[in-house]
Amino acid sequence: MMGVDKNRQWRLARRPKGMVTEADFTYHEGAVPEPADGHCLVRTLYVSFDPAMRAFLNEGPSYVPAQPVGEVMRAGAVGQIVDSRCAGFDAGSFVVGGFGWQDYAAVPGSAVMKVDARFPLPHYLSVLGGTGLTAYFGLLRVGEPKPGETVVVSGAAGATGSTVVQIARIKGCRTVGIAGGAAKCRWLTDELHVAGAIDYRANALTERLRELCPDGIHVYFDNVGGTVLEAAIRNMALHGRIVVCGMISVYNAEQPQPGPSNLFELVTRRVRMEGFLVGDYAAEFAEGRRELETWLDSGALKAYVDVQAGFENIPRTFLRLFTGRNVGKQVLKLADPPLQR
Repeated sequence: MMGVDKNRQWRLARRPKGMVTEADFTYHEGAVPEPADGHCLVRTLYVSFDPAMRAFLNEGPSYVPAQPVGEVMRAGAVGQIVDSRCAGFDAGSFVVGGFGWQDYAAVPGSAVMKVDARFPLPHYLSVLGGTGLTAYFGLLRVGEPKPGETVVVSGAAGATGSTVVQIARIKGCRTVGIAGGAAKCRWLTDELHVAGAIDYRANALTERLRELCPDGIHVYFDNVGGTVLEAAIRNMALHGRIVVCGMISVYNAEQPQPGPSNLFELVTRRVRMEGFLVGDYAAEFAEGRRELETWLDSGALKAYVDVQAGFENIPRTFLRLFTGRNVGKQVLKLADPPLQR
């Protein structure tokens, strides 16, 4: 296998208490695995980082099993097949799957999806991957925006949020983004052309939402939870819709956080608040990707990817999600394609 004799890995060393740290992970080297019949050996090229990964480090109920201590950190990735024992998958093919924080993964053919690499490889972890599909189905199927309505997005400078903002604009909606810091707010107005951007760290959020959304919020796409969600509820329009996608504000909390104090306003304003998982729409993924690709080709949609590099920087890059350092989708490059197609 091209002279490679080791497989670098990052494993979960302990369950974090409060804010996740680099010390919660440990470096390990092992042998490159041999693929069994029906499996492929994949060389990881780019690793994906998502805020929900923090929630999976905790014990307790979730929509996926908790990350086991002592095992390779689970993560989505794009890679290239270097050895195939699986019909329909050739060496040199690019694939996406849950390859984790390691150089090589031996996985069954059923656990990978081919990509044609017509777009840059990180796109298949961002706007054409789970991130883009989450934005697409969360906004369009759950939020059901109508042209002319006001759509407010928290975490708007992040991976999912920045895609939601663009799709809302494509669908003829007026958009307002909430983000942390003046630089991110300038990016939202200058690059994503939102009607208004709010720095939740520097503004009275409820009042600013009232100023920017005088007719109320018709669709609120929530990536944050906590006090930001509470402020949005106070400004919802009658029959508004709240799409609950994530709650990054509480993922590192040591104790369960209290919910919004104003839930009765959902009743008085007749607001629907609904959580969702992108996997609920798996049967429609191909349709969603086709439309996302069409928008990319036309220039209506852009992919914003924050690319870090270096295997040793994987834990540090994960922490960027919780310190507000990333803009757009956070990925890390491990290698260039090892084989020519």
